[in-house]
Amino acid sequence: MKYLLASTLAAVIAAASTAAIAQTPSNAAAPKQSCTMGYVTGVGGAAQSMHDYLATPDRDRFRFLADHAIQCDVSDDGRATGCTGVTNLRHEEISVYDDSDSVTMAVVTRVELDRGTYPAIIVVQKKDVQCGE
Repeated sequence: MKYLLASTLAAVIAAASTAAIAQTPSNAAAPKQSCTMGYVTGVGGAAQSMHDYLATPDRDRFRFLADHAIQCDVSDDGRATGCTGVTNLRHEEISVYDDSDSVTMAVVTRVELDRGTYPAIIVVQKKDVQCGE
């Protein structure tokens, strides 16, 4: 009887400890949650252009950025589409469009074009994004 009582008490304590650990917000082993809104500071651009930019050696990235400035078609409703090239973004507000890649994500943000500033879907590096929900 004492053995049954002791094992039941030990099971209750173990279950309570497990529940408390699961509710702890700062679990170091937990994966980073993705965000839906935030800010980006870094280089962003069309998917293929970003792929080419990231494949460029570090010493040549400034030249790549200068030689491949972002260009987009602007639709009648004021959205930038069909973008090519890359641009440097400074603390631009973003909305996450697609977060399925492990290194980059597609976001909606404003881009500066020759004719003004327009919203566009571009690709940025995840390391350049700060969540700000």
